[in-house]
Amino acid sequence: MSGNSNRRGAVRRSGKGNPTAGSGGRVRRGLEGKGPTPKAKDREGHVSYKRRKKAESATAKQPRRKQAPKGGDSEWVAGRNSVVEALRAEMPVTAVYVAEGTERDGRLREAFSIVADRGVSLLEVTRAELDRLTAGAVHQGLAARVPAYEYAHPDDLLDRAAEAGEPPLIVALDSVTDPRNLGAVVRSAAGFGAHGVVVPARRAAGMTASAWKTSAGAAARLPVAQATNLTRQLKEYQEAGCMVVGLAADGEVSLPDLDLADGPLVVVVGSEGGGLSRLVAATCDQLVSIPMASGLESLNAGVAASVALYAIAQKR
Repeated sequence: MSGNSNRRGAVRRSGKGNPTAGSGGRVRRGLEGKGPTPKAKDREGHVSYKRRKKAESATAKQPRRKQAPKGGDSEWVAGRNSVVEALRAEMPVTAVYVAEGTERDGRLREAFSIVADRGVSLLEVTRAELDRLTAGAVHQGLAARVPAYEYAHPDDLLDRAAEAGEPPLIVALDSVTDPRNLGAVVRSAAGFGAHGVVVPARRAAGMTASAWKTSAGAAARLPVAQATNLTRQLKEYQEAGCMVVGLAADGEVSLPDLDLADGPLVVVVGSEGGGLSRLVAATCDQLVSIPMASGLESLNAGVAASVALYAIAQKR
C-alpha cells in the first residue's frame, strides 16, 4: 500500500545493518582518524619494506670485519738514523719494529744492542705492515714506537725547586712552534740548573719525537709542563713569589745587569718570529734584552734561552 512504511523493502539497509541516512547511527570510533600513514619502508607488504628486511638479514649474516688496533696517542720514529738517535736520547721507546729481510748494518746493530740492554721489545714484521704502521714514512726497514709524552703540572716545577732547596728557575715559552727549539730549550734548561719548562697547551710546539731528539736525553730528566693559559700561569707564579722576566729585543734591562737572577725567577722566551705576545709582555715584571752586535737583529728561541740561562746560572 502506498505510504505504508511497514511493508517489506520500504527502508533500504546497508550490508552492515547501519542506516544510510546521516552519520549519527554509525559507531563513533569508526569515524576517528588512525594517525599519519607509516612510511613505505615500515608498511608490511610494501616493496620497500621487503627490500629493507632483506638488506638487514644480509648484514646480520655477514661477519664483522675486525678493525686493526689504533695507535692512540703514540708516535712513530721512522728511519735508521732517527731510531738510533731516539734510542741514544733515552726516549721512552716501547717497541722497535724491523722489516723482514732488512739488510743489517752498523746502525741496525747499534739499535739492536741498545734495545737488548734496555729490555725494549723487538718485533719483526713484513715491509707492507711497517709501511702501514708508519703511514707510509721512509722507514728504511726500521721504526720505533713512542708513547705520548706525559706533561707535568706547572705547580710541580715549584715543588721540584722546593725539594732541592733552591729558588725556582723556570723557563716559559710563548707560542714557540718549532719542536727543535723546544728540545734545545729543554736541553739548556737541564744543563743550567732550571727546574722545568712550561709550554702553552695550544698553538705551540709539544714534546714530539723531534723535540725529544733535540733535547739529547734531557727530556727524560727535566719535566715539561703544559699551561692552559700562559698569561694566567705567569700570574700564578708571581703570586707564589716568583719574578717574571721576558726576553725582548727592546727590553729596558740588559741581561748582564739583571739583578733578579739569584731569586725565584721565571724566564719567558717569545716565538721565533713575533717575540713575546702583548699580554705576556704586559705581565712580565721586567723585559730583558740580550746585547748583540748591531748587524744581528735577534736570536732564535733556543739560542736566546741558552744565552739567558747561562748568564743567570753565573749569577746564581
